[in-house]
Amino acid sequence: MDLEFGGKRREPDIRRLFDMREVILDQEWLKTADNLELYYMYRDLFLSRSDGERLRDQGLRYDITIIPPHMLGCEYIKTAGHYHPNIPGGGITYPELYEVIEGEALYLLQKKDLSDVVVVNASAGDKVLVPPDYGHITINRSNKILKMANLVARDFSSLYDPIKEKAGGAYFFTKDGWIKNEHNLEPAELRRMDAPSAGKLRQLGLTKGREMYPLIKEKGRLEFLTHPEKHPDQFDGMI
Repeated sequence: MDLEFGGKRREPDIRRLFDMREVILDQEWLKTADNLELYYMYRDLFLSRSDGERLRDQGLRYDITIIPPHMLGCEYIKTAGHYHPNIPGGGITYPELYEVIEGEALYLLQKKDLSDVVVVNASAGDKVLVPPDYGHITINRSNKILKMANLVARDFSSLYDPIKEKAGGAYFFTKDGWIKNEHNLEPAELRRMDAPSAGKLRQLGLTKGREMYPLIKEKGRLEFLTHPEKHPDQFDGMI
């Protein structure tokens, strides 16, 4: 599933079922399942050479992920899930900004100690900010393709092991609704919310009807993604 972006065909990194066997709820289904292609990640995209330089100069990366509809046994298709590392010399982790381009998404956000777990319901045009100190899993809850973009600091590697070691996130979304992950210690009660309102998006310089990609041209606008310690107010009320 190639993607055309900036006049070029981009090949994806592909996440397959067996890459994330540890975090699948329905292990009986998994025993007889094929190694399916689950979703497609197109990393470090830019529309022009100058945009690529802007992204690098700001320490940012723009990606697109495409998740076709599928059921993983009793569970809706999802990403493997990960946390981010701490910023250098700091006590908080890097945030990440998501935008739903097509389809519908559930963003499961959780602190590492599971003292807060929240699911954000988002559809086309919505933006969702993953604040510092939260891990996240994306779920395609619909029968349509989910296409989403993200902006994130480019100079770190995501941490997948904490979620793998717990056999998944704090909760699984299934055809019967949310199911608590029995491998976790008692997590916080699942909070549910819609994507941030127009008023909250304005504090990030965002609007629902405008794609976030043009923000890369506004120098300093996205500094909260690379230096969150300088912009604590940006995260207030986002979840």
